[in-house]
Amino acid sequence: MKGFGELKGENAIVQFVSKKQWMIAAVLMTSVLFAACGGGAGGPGANSNETAATVNGKVIKMEEVERGIKQQAQGQESKLSPLELASARLQVLQSLIEQEVMFQKAQKENTVPTDEEVTAEINKQKQDSRMSAEEFDKQLTEAGFNEASLKENTKRGLAIKKLVEKITSRIDAPKDSEIDAFYNGNKEAFVKRKGVKLAAIVVDPAKTGEGDVTTDEVSAVAKANELIGKVRAGQDFANLAREFSEDQSKFQGGDLGYLSEDDLKQAFPEGAAAGLMSPQLQVGQIVSVRSQGKLFILKLQERSDKDEALTLESPGVRQQVIESLGNSRKQLLAASYQAVAMNEAKIENYLAKKVVDNPNELSGARPAGASTPAAPTVAPAATTPAAPAAASPAKPEAKPAAPASPAKK
Repeated sequence: MKGFGELKGENAIVQFVSKKQWMIAAVLMTSVLFAACGGGAGGPGANSNETAATVNGKVIKMEEVERGIKQQAQGQESKLSPLELASARLQVLQSLIEQEVMFQKAQKENTVPTDEEVTAEINKQKQDSRMSAEEFDKQLTEAGFNEASLKENTKRGLAIKKLVEKITSRIDAPKDSEIDAFYNGNKEAFVKRKGVKLAAIVVDPAKTGEGDVTTDEVSAVAKANELIGKVRAGQDFANLAREFSEDQSKFQGGDLGYLSEDDLKQAFPEGAAAGLMSPQLQVGQIVSVRSQGKLFILKLQERSDKDEALTLESPGVRQQVIESLGNSRKQLLAASYQAVAMNEAKIENYLAKKVVDNPNELSGARPAGASTPAAPTVAPAATTPAAPAAASPAKPEAKPAAPASPAKK
């Protein structure tokens, strides 16, 4: 196998499409889901100190609504018409109301985390972000947060998560008869398609966080070739990925999961699927490639040359069915619990009342200069728990359980 310093043209068997960059939205995943008080400016036509709603007497201010608009519109809120902005505010406020109802339930059920748990979770988010302290703080500010609001949001997120886990822990495992019925009714979903399973060590020439020593092309190539040498010398690929890879797959030992031939054709550039599916590339072989400005050391872990029908006795299938049935039941129970909690809560939505009382103040006209139409409404913040799309369990994909696959082009 050639090193990156030698890699050109046809030697690149496959151009790997890396997963999306780890953004602050992922770092603040819990925080964005559970917006809290603190900081943020009011938007046009809104008083940030004004009460938007109350939940059992707990005030939700307009500043919280405006922060939610800012986070989700991503700087495009100025292109919304008054009608669109009002609709977006109502959606965000509804999400905040639902979150507040669930947090109050979490307080009653004693699932609020300790300060130590909150700090540990934030430290994990910072570490996973691979950002420097300065970069993290900058992204935090741009998202409308500060350290205090981040802690409050994280506390709320963990509290609701623990509440849902407590509620859904009452669900029994599905019976064998239910497992058999689900499998027999969805046999078409249990087919392992022709494809490959890959693992990767990723080296990024860009600075991705504190302690990153590969901050330019020269240092990245040198590091990648050093890692190739370690692999050639027989060092464990997964251990090297965990220690050196600059990609979130490092936490699974570099495992990128199983991709069918169709997945490969969508996820990789022209000719890549054929290269990976070719018998000339042996299982266990290492391939060095470049893509998206990054350097990849790929290991072919498995290849299936034909579609294979899976049975309940195939590795991982029975567990996949159990998890699918269990997760669907948990989603339904959690959504029902939230519906009951909402029904029991005393909610005053002053923003909605304001719209009802002043229907003729809303305009559908876009602001001058908004040449690129924004979405008619801003999608509401995700609520917890998420209601399932249907009462029946979702059909599982016809793949062995695996981490997220590469982003498709």
